[in-house]
Amino acid sequence: MTDIEVTGLGKRFDTVDALTDVSFSLSGNKICGLLGRNGAGKTTLLSIVAGFERQTGGTVLVDGEPVWENPVATGKVCLVRGVGDATAASVSVRELLDYAARLRPGWDARYAGELLEKFEVAPEKQAKSLSHGKRCALGVTIGLASRAPVTIFDESYLGLDAPSRYAFYDALLADVLAHPRLVIISTHLIEEVATLFEDVLILDRGKLMLHEDADTMRAAGAAVTGDAALVDSFTLGLEVLGERMLGRTKSAMVYGPLDEKRRARAREAGLDLDPIALQDLFVHLTSGGAR
Repeated sequence: MTDIEVTGLGKRFDTVDALTDVSFSLSGNKICGLLGRNGAGKTTLLSIVAGFERQTGGTVLVDGEPVWENPVATGKVCLVRGVGDATAASVSVRELLDYAARLRPGWDARYAGELLEKFEVAPEKQAKSLSHGKRCALGVTIGLASRAPVTIFDESYLGLDAPSRYAFYDALLADVLAHPRLVIISTHLIEEVATLFEDVLILDRGKLMLHEDADTMRAAGAAVTGDAALVDSFTLGLEVLGERMLGRTKSAMVYGPLDEKRRARAREAGLDLDPIALQDLFVHLTSGGAR
């Protein structure tokens, strides 16, 4: 089990602060979602955690070891960015995987071969000649087969078509169950992967807005559905994120905990209460609606 400890992390590019006083800790074998709008600092944060970039302030420790220029710490982290930095190399896919195997003590060559077959990536082709989608598939193959204690996917599967993305999700979940480790996923496709998350971090303008257990975060709101007049009466005084109408039926998304008294009132009125979607919460929190 590998621990990540980030304290007071800052990163400045010329006159721009990409990260400001970011602190959090991750431990245990689980899948964590890193969410944020474009320019929030997600890629910068993950690059520093993996030792690709050096912070201008604060510390990043992996199992108590500083990351920057420390092979003991960076050897435990595999970061796949975008389509994968290595997939632009002028070598064959097979040669690239052989190189990855030399870097990763836990590398599983058989599993890598299975993933190439699943994603229909030809081993003899040059990596840089692959289509965008196939390079993404190669990148996630390297990440999964690395079996690194900390495996990070920074929007590295967005170029996959829908069937391939869902094949990746299935493979990821199965492999984490079989070979437990800490996985961090940065994504804009929140609805597709929300059910995988056990922890959620939200960055906004370079600052950590929220770090919460995913179930606790989902319980922070509810979707109230039923007769429109009853829904309006029930949600009076609550913070409503959005509403949808279908005939006389209305569904309103409310933000904030509902105590048992309110829930009993909803049941008596014949209203349905369902967990709020993680994506709806994310949109609300990062659009200035949250206090």
